[in-house]
Amino acid sequence: MNKLLIGVLSLVLSCAASAALKTDDVAPDFTTQASLAGKAFTYSLKDALKKGPVVVYFYPSAYTGGCNLQAHTFAVNKEKFDAAGATIVGVSLDSITRLNDFSADPNYCAGKIAVASDADGKIAKSYDLKIGEARVNAKDTRGIAIDHGFAERTTFIVTPDSKIAAVVGGMTPEENANKALEIIQQLNAKK
Repeated sequence: MNKLLIGVLSLVLSCAASAALKTDDVAPDFTTQASLAGKAFTYSLKDALKKGPVVVYFYPSAYTGGCNLQAHTFAVNKEKFDAAGATIVGVSLDSITRLNDFSADPNYCAGKIAVASDADGKIAKSYDLKIGEARVNAKDTRGIAIDHGFAERTTFIVTPDSKIAAVVGGMTPEENANKALEIIQQLNAKK
C-alpha cells in the first residue's frame, strides 16, 4: 500500500509544473513591487537580466512551512548563486506588506533574497502556472490569516536573453532550491 501511495504522489508531483512554460520559451517580463530586507522597491525582470541569469521561483505563500524552508534554502545559498553570476527573486500572491516582513525575517529570506508581490496573479498566469483559491480560515505559521490564492511551486531559470533555460517543479521546497543552484552552476560552467 505504501509503495502505491508513493507512486501516486510521485506522479502528482511530477505533473505539478506540466502546464508551466517550458525550456526555451521566452520568459514573460514583469515589473512589480518587491521587498528586500524589509524595504519595498520596484522589481523589473528585464533590469535584473542585464546582470546575468535570474532564478524566478514561484511559491504559494510567505510564512508557510514549505515556503519558509525554500526561502531559507535560497538565502543560505545566496553566495553560491552570486558566485555563479545569478540573482534570485521569489514571487507569490502575498501583499507587499507581508513580503516586507518575510524578506527581513532572519529565519527565512534573511534580508538576502528579494520577494515580489503578484497580488492579482497576473505574473503567475503569464508563466502558465495554476493558481489555487484562497483557503477558508487559512493561517500562516505566525497564526495570521492568509487571504490570497496560491501559485503552484515552480522555479524558472531565465538567461539574459530572456529564454527559460530550465523549469524546476515537482520537488520538495528544499530540493527545488538546491536543483536551481545546481542548474545555475552548470550554466556558469558552460561559459
